[in-house]
Parts: sequence; structure tokens; C-alpha cells
Amino acid sequence: MTVLVTGATGFVGRHLISALLAKGFKVRAVSRNIVAARAMPWFDEVEFVAADIHTPDLDVESLADSIDAIAHLAWAGLPNYQALFHFERNLPLDYAFLKRLIEAGVSQVLVTGTCFEYGLQSGPLSEAMAAQPCTPYGLAKHTLRLFLEALQREHAFTLQWVRLFYLHGEGQNPNSLLASLDRAIDAGDTQFNMSKGDQLRDYLDIRQAASRLASLIARRDVDGVINCCSGQPVSVRALVEQRVRERQSSIVLNLGHYGYSVHEPMAFWGVAQRISQLTGEEHAA
Repeated sequence: MTVLVTGATGFVGRHLISALLAKGFKVRAVSRNIVAARAMPWFDEVEFVAADIHTPDLDVESLADSIDAIAHLAWAGLPNYQALFHFERNLPLDYAFLKRLIEAGVSQVLVTGTCFEYGLQSGPLSEAMAAQPCTPYGLAKHTLRLFLEALQREHAFTLQWVRLFYLHGEGQNPNSLLASLDRAIDAGDTQFNMSKGDQLRDYLDIRQAASRLASLIARRDVDGVINCCSGQPVSVRALVEQRVRERQSSIVLNLGHYGYSVHEPMAFWGVAQRISQLTGEEHAA
């Protein structure tokens, strides 16, 4: 089985490709950045295509040739969740690209969505809940799913819409919480500025997430929305304190330096029951 992976050199993509290869899949990897791709441990094990998927003259037929499934991870402009270009530019271009692939014969489509599709709903978030996005990014992802579901009425294909929660690990955005903390520790800073840290979030190691995505791709019979999460609420402060202990650091947390995000509720986490059942891995319900 051959999988086309877009956003191959991104945070999720680089780990998903490793997970796919470990499970015996063949991979055609797509990214604009061939320099970054050459630095990946899997570069010589995949068929790499240097391309911008939003280019109108992209040879989609060649890209889709002999492909069984696509894992569409590419999405420009993150983590700027409030920018209008998410639905002004990314949404129509992503839909056009995916539609052309489906018309070229790709019959299984996995797209990474986001927990931001749930908006400001609090507590445990299950796939059965209605999406209520309150950011341009969440709105664009939610709308792309609706577009693709409408396209299913004209073309027979499997759509696996996987909502990612908070992923962390090697290759994450350098401005993300744990990456910023690691940088402060490495620099010998005496304190780390953060919020009060009372927010409850759902955190998952990127390698675990990549393994679960690869397992979903192997399930060609599975369709619909799937949360990719731990199912376990953890406070931001507890997460940071755990990393400080792991690093054996004496850095002091300057709690309350930053305010809370206006586009996220104080407490939310994913219900992991469906992905647990589908991948056969242990999760908290």
C-alpha cells in the first residue's frame, strides 16, 4: 500500500512518515522544502517530490499515480490561528488540490483537522458534538470537512477526518510551550514566564500520534471524524513542572506573567474512545 503524504517535512509529517515505513507502507512524500527533506532520516526510503500543492499547474495525475491513500497534513501559516488567510486562501486551494486527487482516483483521504473546530466548548469533547469554531483556522478546517463530505456524494472515497489536539515532541514549533521552556533551560535562564497554568488540556507525544495516524490509514474501512488525543486532561502547569523535573532544572516558573487565550476554554480534552477502538491501543476513555 502506497501513501502520499503532504507536509512531509512538517512537525506531524516527519514523524508520520517514519511510522508508516515502520508499518511496511510505501511512501511518496511531498514538500516544498527539499533541503529539510534531505535532512530527514527517511529521505532515502521514500519517493520524494518537491512541489507546492497549491500551484495551479501541479501535475496531480502523476502525484496520484499508484497511490492508495493520501495523508493530507500540509497547512500554511500556523500557529497564527486568527489570520483570515486560513479561509481566504488555504481553504479553497486545499479543497481544489484534494478534489483533483480524488478525481484522479485516490480512494482514501486522511486529513488532519483540529480541536479548534470544537470552539469554546468545555470539558470532554467527543466526535458526536457539533463543531462550533471561533477562529478563522478552526472555521477553515471545519468548512473543508463539509466541502469534502459534499464531494463524497459525487465521488466514492473514504474520508478520515482526524482532529489533532496538543502534540509535543521533536520538531515542534520553536515558540510552543515546551520548546520555549527547553530553550530557556538550555540558555541557563533563572525563570520562565508563563500563564498561571490552570488550563486543562489534552497532550499527546508526537510519536504516539504518528503511530495512531498510521494505524488509521491501515483501516481502509474507517470513515468519519476521529479525535487524535490522549483522553487525559492535564494542567499546563503540571506539564511544565514535569518537564522541569525531567530536565533536572532549577528554573523558577513565573506564573501569571501571561494572560489566558481568548480562543480556548479553560478546560477541555478529547474523548479518545473511538481512536482507541480503531487502533487497538490503550487510551483513557
